[in-house]
Amino acid sequence: MIMKKISKIFLLLLLLPWMLQANAAMGPDELIKQTSEKVLNTLSKNKVEFEKNPDKVDQLINDIILPHLDFKAMSKLALGKNWRKANKEQRAKFVEAFKTMLVRTYSKSLTEYTDQKIDFLPYHPPAKGKRTTIVKTQIKQDAGPAIPIDYRLRIKNDIWKVYDIKIDGISLVTNYRNSFASDIRKVGMDGLIDKLLVKNTKKSS
Repeated sequence: MIMKKISKIFLLLLLLPWMLQANAAMGPDELIKQTSEKVLNTLSKNKVEFEKNPDKVDQLINDIILPHLDFKAMSKLALGKNWRKANKEQRAKFVEAFKTMLVRTYSKSLTEYTDQKIDFLPYHPPAKGKRTTIVKTQIKQDAGPAIPIDYRLRIKNDIWKVYDIKIDGISLVTNYRNSFASDIRKVGMDGLIDKLLVKNTKKSS
């Protein structure tokens, strides 16, 4: 049930900046708000096209969204203590496999957009010198309570990047930690990577 909810709302990753690198001086809240409006317009105008051509969804994510997500940090969170145990080669392979899995698992969510509305909650800037922040939003639903979405960002080289999203209190990234840890106990890190590669291959066929 949790994964279904996360899958349905993963398209909201696409509400993150198209042009994060354009102006790091702009506050993360304003940055997300401005670019979300651009993406929402794109979703509304091209919904039929995306439904007919799913490959364009993958292309959209790869070309526009991925450069602004910190997949190394996301991978660290997903693996927990197992990240420290992995060697350099295993880490690199896992990051790529995990990235591909996320894209191919959730790209279809883009076509499920149904004109949900976003409320941006009051933003509290980080303390001076702190390089991470949280932008809180809520997604209004036609039926049921609003769904809280917390975007967690960090700034590096004057560029804000997202490293996790909490959907209704559930971390998108750490939600995978238990299943990954279980796989590692059974088949090791290399076995987990192989499993992800197989899953990615099946989804692309």
